[in-house]
Amino acid sequence: MQYSQKIRNPVLVLILSIVTCGIYELVIIYQISDEVRQYTGDQSISPGLELLLTIITCNLYLIYWCYKYSKHIYDMQLRAGVNMPNDVSTVALILPIFGLSVVSLLLMQSELNRVWEKLSAM
Repeated sequence: MQYSQKIRNPVLVLILSIVTCGIYELVIIYQISDEVRQYTGDQSISPGLELLLTIITCNLYLIYWCYKYSKHIYDMQLRAGVNMPNDVSTVALILPIFGLSVVSLLLMQSELNRVWEKLSAM
């Protein structure tokens, strides 16, 4: 099965998020949500709704989103057979509370890249 997988440089995610004053963070939220939906086949995941909730709650929803999608990414690592999968959900939950959501996104992208790298090696 083909997924819209994209290996992104986590440092570039950080830099673009800073340079665009957080706008690129919104793009990454949508893209990660969409990639998780496609990989898991969970049609109840709505990337547009996830993005809308983040915007209308002034990023409060982002705290929950980071935790929820970190768990999804961990499950994806298990499903893909990634060696030594990492559950970064606790860290991804705590960082946005202190205004460091971009670091959570960096960690999540790094872990998602491991899934895509494992699948491309198969």
